[in-house]
Amino acid sequence: MKEMFCILREKGFSALFVGETDNTYIQFFRYLFVGGAAFLVDFGLLTLLVEAFHVNELFAAGVGFVAGLAVNYLMSTFWIFKHSKVDSRLAEFVIFAVIGVVGLLINEAIIWLFQSVLGPRLVFGGLLDADKYYLIGKLVATVVAFVWNFAARKVILYRRK
Repeated sequence: MKEMFCILREKGFSALFVGETDNTYIQFFRYLFVGGAAFLVDFGLLTLLVEAFHVNELFAAGVGFVAGLAVNYLMSTFWIFKHSKVDSRLAEFVIFAVIGVVGLLINEAIIWLFQSVLGPRLVFGGLLDADKYYLIGKLVATVVAFVWNFAARKVILYRRK
């Protein structure tokens, strides 16, 4: 953290957004934006498919997750993690996607837990209809999968310059 503040003092606030960096804190800060963009695509598709087209929640969550994964990969490789441990872009994407699939499994499990286990029991009382528990599950799953995805990609896939 101290290193990040030294970078900010030296290069200014723009260092959070512009230029290459190996600083984990700055990368994490940027990943918040990347994750936010991916989340908007993911959550938007999930909600659209379920509410407008009456698609099954778990299937819609998978479609949204894959679209969010594509946004995340493109933004991550061009803005956050410039130096891969893998030389091939295809292999890099496959590893990125495998880490994402673990995130998807986490995502699906948490949504299922909220929709199929907690929803019928109305654990939030009358605050939420039973058929809307998938939305709370998605929010919880997003936080857990976010932490998993950043940490795994940082450690397994990307290296310092």
